[in-house]
Amino acid sequence: MVGPARPQFVLFGSSIVQFGFLQEGWAADLSHYYARKADVFMRGYSGWNSRQAREVVEQVFPKDDPVKPSLVIVYFGGNDSVLCDPDVPNSHVPLHEYVQNMKYIATHLQSLSETTRLIFLTAPPVNEEQMKEVLGIENRKNEQCGIYSDACLSLCKEMNIKAIDLFNLIQQRPDWLTTSFLDGIHFTAAASATVASAIRLAIFQADWTPSLRWDLLPTEFDVTVAASAVG
Repeated sequence: MVGPARPQFVLFGSSIVQFGFLQEGWAADLSHYYARKADVFMRGYSGWNSRQAREVVEQVFPKDDPVKPSLVIVYFGGNDSVLCDPDVPNSHVPLHEYVQNMKYIATHLQSLSETTRLIFLTAPPVNEEQMKEVLGIENRKNEQCGIYSDACLSLCKEMNIKAIDLFNLIQQRPDWLTTSFLDGIHFTAAASATVASAIRLAIFQADWTPSLRWDLLPTEFDVTVAASAVG
């Protein structure tokens, strides 16, 4: 750990998180936005589902670590929602198990400290035709993404967790099918900007003490500090 200490934001998820740190990705946007105010850590694992996440959540977020994250943003669901094919092993997780896995993850994260805040991101939509053309796969369907998204939203309501409905958020743009995805699944810069904006708004509107709003967090070594040091 380098100092001075700042609030820690941890992004925990699959490739939507891992690829979010690419240039103009939503995670890179968030990291840049909170520069000199909070440290944004990536714990993104491409191809993972909620079952794998549940297995490691206590290693990624150990209870005995003296430094607790101020915010954890969690995304799993897209890989869980792929169609089940008994002849071809894939990342499919049945809906009821997905909900239980996400509940387990949320419960563990809530137990870390009284000031560890959570935001869950739901499964986003996909462009089925683009996905087939670019990746050659046909096992993701918008209907399934919507079902898993709704299940995540219901769980978050039950557990009083902030949630961002990516499934409907992305589809608000009339041209979302042609502007949102690099390969039918992963976000373009335009879609990432939408996601980052929604996260910033959720943090701004949250009734959290202490607040994690950008404008209420101190700027490390700001002009007044530097001036007093010189003086």
